[in-house]
Amino acid sequence: MELRHLRYFVTLAEELHFGRAAERLHIAQPPLSQQIRQLETELGFELFYRTKRKVELSEAGEVFLVEVQQIFRQLEQAIILGRQVSRGEIGQLVIGFVSSAAYNILPDFLLQFRNKNPSINLELHELTTDEQLRRLKSGRIDVGFVRLPVDENTYDSKIIFQESLAIALPSNHSLANQDKVSLQSLMEESFILFPRFLAPGLYDAIVSFCQQVGFSPRVTQEAIQMQTIVSLVAADMGVAIVPESLQNLRRTGVVYKYFVEETPQVSIAMIWRKNDFSVILNKFVRVAQEIACAYPNLSKEFKQQQSTLI
Repeated sequence: MELRHLRYFVTLAEELHFGRAAERLHIAQPPLSQQIRQLETELGFELFYRTKRKVELSEAGEVFLVEVQQIFRQLEQAIILGRQVSRGEIGQLVIGFVSSAAYNILPDFLLQFRNKNPSINLELHELTTDEQLRRLKSGRIDVGFVRLPVDENTYDSKIIFQESLAIALPSNHSLANQDKVSLQSLMEESFILFPRFLAPGLYDAIVSFCQQVGFSPRVTQEAIQMQTIVSLVAADMGVAIVPESLQNLRRTGVVYKYFVEETPQVSIAMIWRKNDFSVILNKFVRVAQEIACAYPNLSKEFKQQQSTLI
């Protein structure tokens, strides 16, 4: 049984006249009659009662017609959905992000993308950089917001945000009332930091910053998420050097201060698998390109490389 046989049946059921049905189908009447007979033989029951004067649906034909019409409605819907997916109008994008991205560029990205693509479902996962890389490789997420570096042979990436470092202090700290803090004044402090393997680029930037003024930070506590690090600072377990946008994370018992010294710039990059030609992913990256033109904290490198986006 082919789809055309069902179309022949529905057209004849609507017309109840072989001549008019054949005309609508742009075929001759004898082949139409032959195709309907073949369909009835394959089904094992009569679809029509035929006389010289008229054609009527059989009881089985009436029931069959209802179900076949439902099939065609489902087929039409499937075609519409397929076209929408192919154009990236509906579907899903799975996004990973480091916790600190939630306090700078990520909310703007999500808001603008959802405004432009309301029918695309966004599934978000807060993940460390190393976990995002594993999930990207296995296809469990489509795009990530990570701390560099990443393997350029496996992933496409673009730096989308750059910022300075700040110091998170317990609110009762002796330096909490100063406008700016000298890094050298923190040489004897206990530091809270994340394990290096989670984000080696950010980790190395923090350690190198300290070494430039003559000391290596004495790390007494480690935590995976930035929120946890800030909570430990609030508990007076130590101080933490963090990306400055983390000041958007308000926490009782913590104050943030800028440094007297010029700090290194730390970056967040958007990454995706090489040769991923997903239409939805392409739309997401294009939205990032548009934001780069207006967002003051997005990197010059990203703006200059717009033409290389997928």
